[in-house]
Amino acid sequence: MASAHRTVVVMRHAKAEAVGSTDLERELSKSGRRDAHTAGEWLSGQGITPACALVSAATRTRQTWQRVAEGAGWDLEADFDRGLYAADPDTALDLVRALPDDCRSAIVIGHNPTMAYLAQLLEGGDGDVEAGNQMAIGFPTTAMAVFTYDGTWADLGPGCAALTAYQVCRA
Repeated sequence: MASAHRTVVVMRHAKAEAVGSTDLERELSKSGRRDAHTAGEWLSGQGITPACALVSAATRTRQTWQRVAEGAGWDLEADFDRGLYAADPDTALDLVRALPDDCRSAIVIGHNPTMAYLAQLLEGGDGDVEAGNQMAIGFPTTAMAVFTYDGTWADLGPGCAALTAYQVCRA
């Protein structure tokens, strides 16, 4: 398939409760649910509508996705991936590289430190300087880094994407 303009949003899940029966089953806090909804509103306001959603199978990331999609008004089934829960940045990048080529816009919702490292890995230095400065300060819960990329997903590599926006949503 020919090279194409793509958008990928790298997002850390919203604020979760401190405890759960297991870490995998921790749920979003009340503020996390509000923040995730606000994140969806922000993404929609930026004109971002993903064709694919790659989401960790952990409860808090699933709930983040549900609230983001609700806030944005999206009707999209996410791919809940257990591998993304414990993925290192290279594995997370491999999961993005495996997205179907007909998907031109994607959102990836996972955990830190992996999402922060993935965002840093993708950033090529040619994007929005202020967004890059803000992202360098930290990647807290409900942080989102928006990247554009010209090419196939399979060819996405370190430093290949341009950071166009960085946002931390708090309701």
